[in-house]
Amino acid sequence: MYLVPIAWMYVVGMVALAEAVSVSGTVLGALFTLVFWGLLPLAVVMYVLGTPARRRARREAAASPSAAAAPDGGGVAAGDAVAAERKEP
Repeated sequence: MYLVPIAWMYVVGMVALAEAVSVSGTVLGALFTLVFWGLLPLAVVMYVLGTPARRRARREAAASPSAAAAPDGGGVAAGDAVAAERKEP
């Protein structure tokens, strides 16, 4: 699943490196290339592709019986609260 994003970041990294060391290129241009051709589009695509998995996980969490029984997910009943100290009159 992660092979294509890794390959895309490799290609974008090589383009940014070529731009940084080029005679007519700048390091700022290389950073913009890395961010706007690599990181930003990749983050959007990975978020969109991960939507079905997040939806499935949310549905499974809502359907599990332990989710309704224990809101903290610990599976252990809550203990008694410590009683407040009373002052004698």
